[in-house]
Amino acid sequence: MKRQEKADRIAEQLEALYPVIPIPLDHANPFELLVAVLMSAQTTDLKVNEVTPALFAKASSAEAMAGLDVETILADIRQVGLAPTKAKNIKRLSEMLVERHGGEVPASFEALEDLPGVGHKTAGVVMSQAFGVPAFPIDTHIHRLAARWGLSNGTNVEKTERDLKAVFPREKWNDLHLQIIFFGREHCPARFHDLTQCPICSWAATKKRIREESKR
Repeated sequence: MKRQEKADRIAEQLEALYPVIPIPLDHANPFELLVAVLMSAQTTDLKVNEVTPALFAKASSAEAMAGLDVETILADIRQVGLAPTKAKNIKRLSEMLVERHGGEVPASFEALEDLPGVGHKTAGVVMSQAFGVPAFPIDTHIHRLAARWGLSNGTNVEKTERDLKAVFPREKWNDLHLQIIFFGREHCPARFHDLTQCPICSWAATKKRIREESKR
């Protein structure tokens, strides 16, 4: 099966599985989404959703967050990974949003990636979910599944992003980004996964890939 045919069939399956796609991180505005996505690095979305209500009750805007000291932010997010660094980044990016963008989250990859703690993936999530701009942020689930399904060779996330953008229509990128994440969590875990029993890997993965993963 050609790569494009495989991608088309995968997209159809994911659409059937996830016709309604919830947003994983709880937020009420683009600023809260930005902070939540920043916090989600090396932390589960579930944990982020547990700690953000207390923080957002104190500060749901860049202006309010910039007015908090780092220790106050840290006290609310201490349970997430790399909390001290994230608290400093949240404080500083809030100040920068006020200084440079009138307190608003910019709808620009370049401007977002210029903020502390905001990389290409975080910027992509904000652009897609807050502003509806087509993006394909690559997280660990998407990187793993793209390789398993033979849609990318998995050498790095940059190549995975290019490969997936090449085979999926631009207007579907935002939906597919989330659909693949949910599929990875629910059907296609990293470890102890029998590819022959997976709804997609069973037909999309190569026999070589299935053999290799059965030995893990």
